[in-house]
Amino acid sequence: MYFEKQFELADAIKLPMFLHMRAAAEDFCEILELNKHRFRAGVAHSFTGSAEDRDRLLLFSNLFIGVNGCSLKSAENLEVVRGIPIDRIMIETDSPYCEIKSTHAGMGFVNSLWPSKKKEKYDQECIVKGRNEPCLVREVLEVVSGCHGLEDIDHLSEIFYHNTCRVFFPHDLDSAADALLASGHDTKRSN
Repeated sequence: MYFEKQFELADAIKLPMFLHMRAAAEDFCEILELNKHRFRAGVAHSFTGSAEDRDRLLLFSNLFIGVNGCSLKSAENLEVVRGIPIDRIMIETDSPYCEIKSTHAGMGFVNSLWPSKKKEKYDQECIVKGRNEPCLVREVLEVVSGCHGLEDIDHLSEIFYHNTCRVFFPHDLDSAADALLASGHDTKRSN
């Protein structure tokens, strides 16, 4: 009932939906289907579902899939993310939660490191150990790039920026970003 009320609000105020789906794909997609005319765009954030769940979400052309550390824990998760088209992904941290941990399957793609200290020894030049900081979205970008076999991480970040603007700022899309994406600048796949 409250979920459907959100669609009523989205329709009335013409804002995008920011949705969370955990172990409820069937009900979630049924409600989306009934209300797809009531929202212009949205993101299913912190996605941890199966390939079947992913494919069901991708049937909604105005819905993007948000990926963070929770989405990149296992080899199966990486395979699911590999199947999400780049133009339908948003990356996120879900800070202060859902960090990429050393035990996660995606960690092998992470190249960025930040100095960290325990919160009791706070230092503004360091991130807080054990807390997912906003700057760590770079790690999510690196893992998605790696599991998709893409080399040009800068271009990939531009695509993800563009995806976010398409949903949350459609009237303010950066024309320079649009021109860059339209210029045929190919995202190279690694062998």
